Amino acid sequence: MVKHKEGTMKGVRDANIFYQYWYPEERSRALLVIVHGLAEHSGRYMNVVNHFVPEGYAVYGIDHIGHGKSDGERVYVDRFQDYTTTLAAYVDMVRDWQPGKPIFLIGHSMGGLIGAAYLLEHQHELSGAVLSGPGIKVPDNISPIVIFMGKILSKMLPKAGILKLDSKGVSRDPAVVEAYVNDSLVYKGKVTARLGAEMLKTMQEVTNNAAQIKLPLTIVQGSDDILIDPGGAQLLYDSVSSADKSIKIYKGFYHEVFNEPEHEQVLNDVQKWIEAHLDAD
Repeated sequence: MVKHKEGTMKGVRDANIFYQYWYPEERSRALLVIVHGLAEHSGRYMNVVNHFVPEGYAVYGIDHIGHGKSDGERVYVDRFQDYTTTLAAYVDMVRDWQPGKPIFLIGHSMGGLIGAAYLLEHQHELSGAVLSGPGIKVPDNISPIVIFMGKILSKMLPKAGILKLDSKGVSRDPAVVEAYVNDSLVYKGKVTARLGAEMLKTMQEVTNNAAQIKLPLTIVQGSDDILIDPGGAQLLYDSVSSADKSIKIYKGFYHEVFNEPEHEQVLNDVQKWIEAHLDAD
């Protein structure tokens, strides 16, 4: 049986940050911390929860500031570190709740970028990381003019909307797309100029410093992803220094590999990887 609890913690600038977690009846084998993507929330990872909790894992997640049930202007941050600082505080809480347990980070999309930035400072606190469709590289369909204008707007009109996500790119499963579109906690408007500029800056920082990442790492990526550039996954894989690293490109899959029709295949692959690293511990 899956048990569920939720609450709030204080984030940057005293924002109330919503968190939730799912856990098994018995003692947890390991802890998985989900870092969700742009405009969505932690409640969209039930495929991960329903796969891993019966296998003896506890799954933890927060809604980033400006997302889901957390405080803050929607899809806006003053600086990208607002995400990583809050994530670090939450991981510390999780560790205090379950001391001595292996912790694995699972970051998806912008959550993969947040996760990679977090690893630059905190990788020694984790047993490993799983990055899904990490937003590491600017998609080719975003023109240099849009990027240039976004940087200007970030300073002059930081809350102005610049780009909207295409919901059809989320998954090949029409039911997943419909649920996404009808989810009141998913933000449907345009991404703010400040967040866009902060993401670009962080992409540059991560790619410039990825060689500092040395912990066990696996990357999963859909080959037909139109929401982020799939080349970012390979770029990150090639750049990290981890002796223990792997990458799996799922042919024909869209952006959310955990929500594709074949999601069990992906989750089984991730589980095998995690369990190999539990044995290593």
